[in-house]
Amino acid sequence: MQVVGVVIHPQRDSAEAVSAILDWAAERDVRVLGIGTEIERLRCAAEAVAAAELAARSDLLVSLGGDGTMLRTMRLADGGRAPVLGVNLGKLGFLAEVDVEELPAALSAIDSHRYTLEPRLAVDAAVAGRTFTAFNDVAVVRMPGHGGSAAVALRVDGRPFVRYAADAVVVSTPTGSTAYSFSAGGPIVSPSVEALLITPAAPHSPFNRGLVLSVADTLTLEVLAESARLAVEVDGRVLAHVEAGAELALRARPMAARVVRLGGSSFYERARRKLRLTGSAELEPGPSA
Repeated sequence: MQVVGVVIHPQRDSAEAVSAILDWAAERDVRVLGIGTEIERLRCAAEAVAAAELAARSDLLVSLGGDGTMLRTMRLADGGRAPVLGVNLGKLGFLAEVDVEELPAALSAIDSHRYTLEPRLAVDAAVAGRTFTAFNDVAVVRMPGHGGSAAVALRVDGRPFVRYAADAVVVSTPTGSTAYSFSAGGPIVSPSVEALLITPAAPHSPFNRGLVLSVADTLTLEVLAESARLAVEVDGRVLAHVEAGAELALRARPMAARVVRLGGSSFYERARRKLRLTGSAELEPGPSA
């Protein structure tokens, strides 16, 4: 490993993590790159580059922050050769692999090729001549204060399938199954599964169940005449608004990015711990018969 790129949360204190990377790199003659606008506030020794260049020039991208920073780093890594290591600086950090104190050991393990790569699926959404990429989810959401619901018809491979009336309709990757989709009642899905999940949030239509589609399927969401004006959220960011008659074309893209795993815990162990999962009834064991 010759070049490490860092992506930094805009507000959280990342000085300790950046120092750990720089110290580790200095001992091994490894270059450290960072996005100019992010590293200038730290006044550190990392080399400033443009965001568009970071992934292409790095052998590894290190995400310093929470899940939002990790998703942004995955979008930067999209289609490139550099895998992503997530370092948790937040509270939940579901997508992160290590905490700050584990960072030097993690970098050494990666440098020694003692790691695995977990491919992550993206979903591309085309609307009004623009295309957006999400690693968690794309959602059409009823805006607060506006009357009506998100009334949406789904076409799969060009053919009508179902209609929803809901507060939102969420199209999620397996990575995003523990985010908005989970909050809306969708299933937890391993990131090793290649599928798209469609989950209505607070549905009030005759059909109110979620769907699982193959990555080979093409999906179109049509905003119906009775729908309210909707916001299009991409990984939690509102990037567009759509009116009745608008269409969103969505397509899954497997292996868009790769995430570093060091074998510390499985997806299911992380999900149980970070989502605080328990059984439906936590009962004390009774006396033996």
